[in-house]
Amino acid sequence: MLRAWLRSRFPAESDLDDIVQEAYLHVLQARETSEIKSPKAFLFATARNLALGRVRHQRACEKNFLTEIDALGILDESADIPHAVARAQELELLTQAIQSLPTRCRQILTLRKIYCLSQKEVAARLGIAEHTVEAQGTIGLRKLAAFFERFERDRSSRRE
Repeated sequence: MLRAWLRSRFPAESDLDDIVQEAYLHVLQARETSEIKSPKAFLFATARNLALGRVRHQRACEKNFLTEIDALGILDESADIPHAVARAQELELLTQAIQSLPTRCRQILTLRKIYCLSQKEVAARLGIAEHTVEAQGTIGLRKLAAFFERFERDRSSRRE
């Protein structure tokens, strides 16, 4: 019944069996710590949340994938030379910005934004708490923004 319900709500999802299995696991784990008054409702809500999480994750990866495809234009021999040089310079600047981050922030942002891993997956891979992933990711993004602001200020002052 759960699988059919998920299929009707998330027809594009191909791993419904994985979602069902993970939902059952969550219910069993929750049952160990507290009483569940409505197990069926809890199971369906858990499965819905898991499916929505996968949809969000896939959308985030699609956005990053499109960015990667766009970046491949740098190597496109048919692109005009000034455009290709500008794109290569932008890529170099982004690389410098990422390299300027503290190690932990750099690891987290790389895993989250380039490899499309969830906060939970990053936390498991690095052996840290999810909250740490969130906090360090925010710090990293702020540091990147500051890097680009400094770059723009320096660039503007050189023009004058």
